Amino acid sequence: MGDDLCVAQVQEWADGLAELHALIGRRFARSEPREHALAYVRGLLSAEERKNSWTLSERAGDATPDGMQRLLSTTDWDPDLVRDDLQSYVAAQLGDPGGVLIIDETGFLKKGTRSAGVARQYSGTAGRIENCQIGVFLTYATPAGRTFLDRELYLPKAWTDDPDRCAAAGIGTDVTFATKPEQAMVMLERAVANGVPARWVTADEVYGQHSKLRVKIEQLGLSYVLAVPVNQHVIAAGQREGREYRADELIAALPAQAWRRRSAGKGAKGDRLYDWARARIHGINFPDSTYWLLARRSITDPTDLAYYLCHAPARTGLSELVTVAGTRPAIEETFQTSKGQTGLDHYQVRQYTGWYRHITLSMLAHAFLTVTRSKKGAQNRETTPSSP
Repeated sequence: MGDDLCVAQVQEWADGLAELHALIGRRFARSEPREHALAYVRGLLSAEERKNSWTLSERAGDATPDGMQRLLSTTDWDPDLVRDDLQSYVAAQLGDPGGVLIIDETGFLKKGTRSAGVARQYSGTAGRIENCQIGVFLTYATPAGRTFLDRELYLPKAWTDDPDRCAAAGIGTDVTFATKPEQAMVMLERAVANGVPARWVTADEVYGQHSKLRVKIEQLGLSYVLAVPVNQHVIAAGQREGREYRADELIAALPAQAWRRRSAGKGAKGDRLYDWARARIHGINFPDSTYWLLARRSITDPTDLAYYLCHAPARTGLSELVTVAGTRPAIEETFQTSKGQTGLDHYQVRQYTGWYRHITLSMLAHAFLTVTRSKKGAQNRETTPSSP
């Protein structure tokens, strides 16, 4: 029985990869890059310690890394079309009407000055200013799993203001400076246009305090729970109608009974319990739409608070807002698993297009792992007998 199970698992893996191959194969006009793309994804899913063109070529049986390097550089294929295929795959396999779209960024440490977008800039990955590239990502979370949907390479103004430097890195003249929230807006628009089912958007303070991003989310018909800094200014609704407050001031004015203990989801040590409170505030489309300022307070340290701007239907309960706020760390977990398991940060390319090609294939590999685990979990639930 054990051997049969092992054979079934291998067959399931092979069938899943064949599905991916069929999904993206049409994006490659020639058979050689098509086969190299599948081999690249297989290599990203392997146990190789470092997953770059050299190691993946060796694993695929190639005498040189030339084929894999061409796949990331000169071969004629569009990573944006493969990204669209990725979104269709994720929506079909993991889609849920209550899905959460999560925005965040991660750093890729680099040496030198030639890699597209590299600069001395703050990296949350390192927790300090480093010489690095920054990628802005859109992740999707549902009860079935969590994985990537989209990506953009952030280009500081030192790059976009230097046409010669951009040209040397393969950055076209049509690429202009965009802030990280502006990049997030474009990715959200694409996900909605591609039919990814979702209800919520969540992100950290970099994005939450950006009013144009909040407008865009509402225009797309989505609700949000977005972190904001303590000094975020809000206009109260209800009893304090029309008065302007800092976020911490409005929450401090709430009565003690406004606080409720709720779980923000499961963590390594069980439920992530905090105390939560919310106050009605004005928003972009007030009074036709409903807005809250949400606060999270540590149980052990009452001075440790976090704040969120929320927009959702009027009858949305506190617990649902808390659940969405607690979903945001899913993107950090996705960064960790993709860097550890599908080589997200293992690339050695310097060119702009090469970055998008490697990152997109790594995202595709991560989605495959997520879908495979989701199916396995569903099978286990179906075969586990219920308690008498």
